[in-house]
Amino acid sequence: MTLAAANLISNAHEGIGRIGRIPVRNLWLLMLYASNLFRALEKAKIAVEENPDDIPDLVAEILCRKVEHRIQRNLSYGYQSRVAVLGRVRGRIDLLNTERHQLLDRGKVACRFDELTIDTPRNRFVRGALEEISKIVLRGALAHRCRSLAASLRRMGVTGERPRSGEVSINRFGRHDAEDQPMVTAAHLAFNLALPTESVGAKHLSLPDREITWIRKLYEKGIAGFYDVVLSQKGWRVDAGKTICWSIKNKSPGIDKILPSMRTDIILDNSDAGRRIVIDTKFNSVVTRGWYREETLRSGYVYQIYAYLRSQEGNGDLLAEHASGLLLHPSVGDMVNEAVVIQNHEIRFATVDLGATAKEIREHLLRVLEVSHAN
Repeated sequence: MTLAAANLISNAHEGIGRIGRIPVRNLWLLMLYASNLFRALEKAKIAVEENPDDIPDLVAEILCRKVEHRIQRNLSYGYQSRVAVLGRVRGRIDLLNTERHQLLDRGKVACRFDELTIDTPRNRFVRGALEEISKIVLRGALAHRCRSLAASLRRMGVTGERPRSGEVSINRFGRHDAEDQPMVTAAHLAFNLALPTESVGAKHLSLPDREITWIRKLYEKGIAGFYDVVLSQKGWRVDAGKTICWSIKNKSPGIDKILPSMRTDIILDNSDAGRRIVIDTKFNSVVTRGWYREETLRSGYVYQIYAYLRSQEGNGDLLAEHASGLLLHPSVGDMVNEAVVIQNHEIRFATVDLGATAKEIREHLLRVLEVSHAN
């Protein structure tokens, strides 16, 4: 991608740089919310919502600093399996190849061994991230810095093929390589930021009726990450992806094999305020056509959030007795914010406008919780 194309994608004017009707900059914002880097930026009082077009430059700057830090302290090494013909035994002898090529007659032996190398999947992944994010940053000097660091890694011996994102974990770190984690986290986010720019014009997404899997998952993780960072410092406990149990007294022998489990997207608890909000994110329209009317709420979703709330009553958890539910759907332009109280539980049906400005998205995500409390 040329610098001109990157500038076009990041242009602040409306209508430029979109997947379907979602501005690319708002996908970048969701990616940042879903990442561990958002917590660090919040602590540093960096308001990315003020100018989300700067997110790629911000992530590139963080990635460059982390890579430079690791280079100064030596990149982590790892073991790589190799097969080679040697003049002495190293590791295990490959008897088949040794005999097939009659290597012993020439004083050689085929060996299989592990060799310590800097050309690890993790380092190759970071090198690839530097190369990818250099294509979408706005500042020319920063793009040059990314490419220079990638070239430095190649000269140091990180020359292998770049692994896929799923092959490099951001969670599996030990004491000896813990300093790699911020660098790898930034590299993952850098790759994710480049993904929408590659998709612009290639996919048709008429939100919220058509669903692209990676955006649906991004929406769920982004909302959870936002609430986790912003509300946890205000006395809230945020649980994402929590499994809740049915209140079972008696059961038949085979019920455990067929009874579905209940897994919520987000649970917000504030013991001081006596509040619990169970949030379920759905990546489609909040309403659909009904049998006898133009629009109706999706009945399956209403039953689902109702089951989440009522099934937790009577278990000795005071917050569960009057917990509220929130079905939070994405929208582009058409907004819904309605509520009903059913058997002492408020259930709110709301949308967040993914076509709005980043600052408006942040304000709305907080406002739907305040409205729920006010009612």
